Amino acid sequence: MTEELEHVKCLIIGSGPAGYTAAIYAARADLKPVMITGMQMGGQLTQTTDVENFPGYPGGVMGPEMMEDFRKQAERFGTDIRFGYVSSVDFTGPVHKVVVDDTKTILADTVIVSTGASAKWLGLESEQKYNGFGVSACAVCDGFFFKNQDVAIVGAGDTAAEEATYLAKLCNKVYMIVRRDEFRASKAMEKRVLNTANIEILYNSETQEILGDGKNVTGVRVINNKTQETKDLNVTGFFVAIGHKPNTDIFKGWIDMDETGYIITKPDSTATNIPGVFVSGDAQDKIYRQAVTAAGSGCMAALEAERYLAALEDSE
Repeated sequence: MTEELEHVKCLIIGSGPAGYTAAIYAARADLKPVMITGMQMGGQLTQTTDVENFPGYPGGVMGPEMMEDFRKQAERFGTDIRFGYVSSVDFTGPVHKVVVDDTKTILADTVIVSTGASAKWLGLESEQKYNGFGVSACAVCDGFFFKNQDVAIVGAGDTAAEEATYLAKLCNKVYMIVRRDEFRASKAMEKRVLNTANIEILYNSETQEILGDGKNVTGVRVINNKTQETKDLNVTGFFVAIGHKPNTDIFKGWIDMDETGYIITKPDSTATNIPGVFVSGDAQDKIYRQAVTAAGSGCMAALEAERYLAALEDSE
């Protein structure tokens, strides 16, 4: 007896703003989409506090709450949402083979990739040694554990600025380690950091070592890349906010992507080099990386998948 393979019209991989929006549009188009959520259901926004720039929430909204709204809306129109991860793909033929949780194979006429991106790390051995014991890539997840303590955060972009101000509300002091002599963050976020009294910015500085007692973080050694002077900061928490890497490794060898791993789409389209495979959100967007642009590209991907399927039916 051979396993009877499940065949679906539209398979969505990932469950952030892009994936959920694609699901809403695909479901309303009667594509009966199946969504594989990934291990972080709801994507990066589940690790975010206040979202103030998404239309329709005039008072702002918490990231997890917003993603729950997205999920409910996708389910309302009939999206089949399944918790799990895609372990491999085979895009050889016109029907796409996708293996879920290393065990179940789904055949899909169209695939919408919405796998997003994950946090980057510095690459220090001590960083991994103390990961979960004082080292974190998510201030929202772990900031509470460092209430009224001194912490450090490395990064200079919007995410680092947002997380530094979040930590400043909980912690006694926040050291912000900035590699250059300026921020990469927007002026609004930079102003917010500069106006927060308990954030101390260390410009032209890099993390040399995370210090600990063998169990937990006790400090961080910082080096000034201009003077080569080092100093130890007495902190109990160390947060990394230096950017993200697209979660696209399982598509390597199948879908065209740039050197970083961002998927390349055709001009003015979400279509990839594989017919019937589309991509939306942070898996392909290294410029804007906003929830609203991810959602917009999810809409585009679903509309293009619908048109692709309609064209297939017309040709039969």
